[in-house]
Amino acid sequence: MPSTAPSLDIIAIGNAIVDVFAQTDDAFLGSEGLAKGSMQLLFTTEEAEALYAKMAPGIEASGGSAANTVAGVAALGGRAGFIGQVADDQLGKVFTHDIRALGVDFDTAPRPGSPATARCLILVTPDAQRTMNTFLGASQHLSSAVLDLDRIRDAAILYLEGYLWDPEEPRAAMRLAIDTARAAGRRVALTLSDTFCVERHRDGFLELIEQGLIDILFANEAEILELNQSNNLEETLAAIAPKLPLLVVTRSEKGALAIQSGERVSVPAEPVAAIVDTTGAGDLFAAGFLAGQAQDRSLKDSLTMGAAAAAEIISHYGARPEADLKQLVATRLR
Repeated sequence: MPSTAPSLDIIAIGNAIVDVFAQTDDAFLGSEGLAKGSMQLLFTTEEAEALYAKMAPGIEASGGSAANTVAGVAALGGRAGFIGQVADDQLGKVFTHDIRALGVDFDTAPRPGSPATARCLILVTPDAQRTMNTFLGASQHLSSAVLDLDRIRDAAILYLEGYLWDPEEPRAAMRLAIDTARAAGRRVALTLSDTFCVERHRDGFLELIEQGLIDILFANEAEILELNQSNNLEETLAAIAPKLPLLVVTRSEKGALAIQSGERVSVPAEPVAAIVDTTGAGDLFAAGFLAGQAQDRSLKDSLTMGAAAAAEIISHYGARPEADLKQLVATRLR
């Protein structure tokens, strides 16, 4: 058991990214060889700049999956912190200002020199599907040396972003963070992030689960099926859920479910007048659910909070909330 009460509800480790959103159409995606709705990596600054130059005028906003989640937690009144690597450049300053302005603790020192701060070029088609093109830049150089281990020990839940599991340096940092959190008696949550992450790191993710190092696993339906290498959801839930204290699965328009100690709870998706941009839906769902858990709410209430936060985020461009999430969630829990 933890020896002291936590001063943070959630501390997250993930990519520190500035998002650039622009409208496009299927013809542009085809001309650039981009698979609609996918996420691809851009490996050089030159690639990122070349695609950016072809994009329509865009909107810049600080992002990153886990950073979006803790931004949502803060918007819901939770105490949140973030660990992620930016470069000592203009976009790094933008990211730092934005996340601190939202009330999230962020003290990771900027990294001097190249590569530049990460950015994600997000192309949104009229059907609200987003095609993400990510230059990870400085974010993939997060090292164990910059971790604030005391802050990790002082958070009720450590939340890890699957996207950051790929590079060796941040993966080692995340393993240290897991060991630190568990030694302090804290819970560890992991989001699988994307099916391509699962394809690349299935064995590593399963090893974490088998070793009992993950207390809460977040996945969408496609990701959990990929983890189990199955096309049958019920079969997959039966195989994966018993290995975890808490499994949370989002199912887009079919809602979401959670399984804890054999108890299964589901909620429908929240109605949305118009879906504008699905970027960040899973991130904000996790924010709502984690905020509910931090408030010792039931599984149903936590799922409802997640669904409400996700519905808000897909009603506008960008992956940070624009409405008053606390008020929005309060109306759903009456």
